[in-house]
Amino acid sequence: MSKKHFSWGKVYLALVFIILYAPIVYLVVFSFSAGKTMEKYHGFSFQHYADLFADSRMITIVINTMIVALLASLIATIVGTMGALLIKGSHRKWRNALLSLNNVLMVSPDVIIGASFLIFFTMLGVRLGFASVLLSHIAFCIPIVVLMVLPKLNELSPTLVDAAYDLGASRWQSLSRVVLPAIAPGIFAGYFMALTYSLDDFAVTFFVTGNGFSTLSVEIYSRARQGINLEINALSTLMFIVSLLLVIGYYFISKHAGRRNRIVTVKEGDAQ
Repeated sequence: MSKKHFSWGKVYLALVFIILYAPIVYLVVFSFSAGKTMEKYHGFSFQHYADLFADSRMITIVINTMIVALLASLIATIVGTMGALLIKGSHRKWRNALLSLNNVLMVSPDVIIGASFLIFFTMLGVRLGFASVLLSHIAFCIPIVVLMVLPKLNELSPTLVDAAYDLGASRWQSLSRVVLPAIAPGIFAGYFMALTYSLDDFAVTFFVTGNGFSTLSVEIYSRARQGINLEINALSTLMFIVSLLLVIGYYFISKHAGRRNRIVTVKEGDAQ
């Protein structure tokens, strides 16, 4: 009975992965089609990739998107890590209140967040463009980083910090040499998640972009309304490969960090 149940579980998982990845495979296959539509495959060709790299506007938008994503995720990681440390060190009552405020941007609809940022920037007289998009991305990436870093802080043994103080370490030395290395996997996870969210965001960016500045999600939406262009398939394929490499990189970083933490735990056990 258990074997039968287990086999049905495998079938179910296989169906789920097929449903999830079939559209991506379909998109990738037609990015190498010599035709101009996705109605029929017309033979292997790199023409759409050549058109993509010859499209100066699209290349500029890709660069803009990467700059925004990298800057937003970096700043959000720094601020979010500091915020997680602050929440962890605060009183229980204030901790719950701060966590609730942090989660507001996570549970609010993207359309509401985008409209709120648009109204906010309009009130302040901020011109819509690079600055408004960057600030918006930083704002909605910070809660993601906080939620990634906090569990690692909760796993951190207080005795490690106390031992550092007993050995004469200052607050900065304790933070930089004990706390931050211990929660590094959570910080990296927060950074990669923030980077992914920033690259993928459409709803918020659609509200706060302007002055000739655009990101990939907004540009793809605008072009898709005019008809499917297989140049978009080529771009999406490259973005998928980049995302896959990021996931693989994060996996190896997490694996290395986990191995290092196990070594530290074993050494602590031997010392005791």
